[in-house]
Amino acid sequence: QVQLVESGGGLVQAGDSLRLSCAASGRTFNSYAMGWFRQAPGKEREFVAAISWSGSSTYYADSVKGRFTISGDNAKTTRYLQMNSLKPEDTAVYYCAARPSSTQVLGVMLSWYDYWGQGTQVTVST
Repeated sequence: QVQLVESGGGLVQAGDSLRLSCAASGRTFNSYAMGWFRQAPGKEREFVAAISWSGSSTYYADSVKGRFTISGDNAKTTRYLQMNSLKPEDTAVYYCAARPSSTQVLGVMLSWYDYWGQGTQVTVST
C-alpha cells in the first residue's frame, strides 16, 4: 500500500506557473503508474495527466497539453506536475493517484487507480 500526499497548490494569476508535487510515503514510484486529476466546484473529477512507472510514457488531457508537464525520478519518491500558462478554468482541487504497474499502459479513468491523495487547491485569478 502507498500513501500519497500532494503539495504546491496556491493562488496565482492567469499566466503564472505552479509546480505540484505528489510524494509517496515510504516508497518510490518505480513500480507504480501515476496520474493527476482535478475537480472544479460542481464538476466531476477529470483526468489531467499520467506517467508510467519508468517515466518513459506520458499522456495528457487535451485541455492541458502543451502547458502542463508530468515528470519524476524513479530514484525519488515524488512525481511532479509543472503547470505553465495557467488559466482561470484550471482552478480546481488537484489529486494524484497511483496504481501498481510494470507496463507502459496509462489510465485516464478514476477507477483504474488504486491509491489517491487528499488533494491540493489551485486557484487561478483573472
